[in-house]
Amino acid sequence: MIEIWYLLYCPKQNEWRILNSFKQNMSKAALKDAFIFTYDRMRKFQGKWRVEKQLMFPGYIFLESDNEGALAEEWQQYKGVANLLQEKNAILHVQKKEELFLTSLCKEARHLGMSKGVIRDGVTLITEGPLQGMEERICRIDRHKRLARLKPPEGSVSGSILAGLEIVEKN
Repeated sequence: MIEIWYLLYCPKQNEWRILNSFKQNMSKAALKDAFIFTYDRMRKFQGKWRVEKQLMFPGYIFLESDNEGALAEEWQQYKGVANLLQEKNAILHVQKKEELFLTSLCKEARHLGMSKGVIRDGVTLITEGPLQGMEERICRIDRHKRLARLKPPEGSVSGSILAGLEIVEKN
């Protein structure tokens, strides 16, 4: 059977609690996996830069299922019990090209590590990290916050994607 990803809206700051609840309460027939994408970013605390783990898509969890009917049925029962979601479009289907993009970017760990790069003559070159080879997807770099915004595939459910990027040299 074909496994399909779904994007589930949930109240912000409750993503991990809802994720764990789904994993515990949904049957294996309806839900193959539930997960959240994360990324590393640099934050400055007390004068020192530290790596911090952030949610890539705040307010959303991903559901993987090969039985859409069972997932929809159990989700409706779960929704009533948990009183979670008042949104009509709380579950969105993730397109295959977006699924492939996120998988290639974050791999099996579903986590995007920090990347390092340089800017030479106005051209960004990623020297190490998961963003290597994806320079054309970078639409904005915030050197102060050490973040890059990536363009997702055309027609994607999500807006831009944040990724940790430290520019170590610019000329």
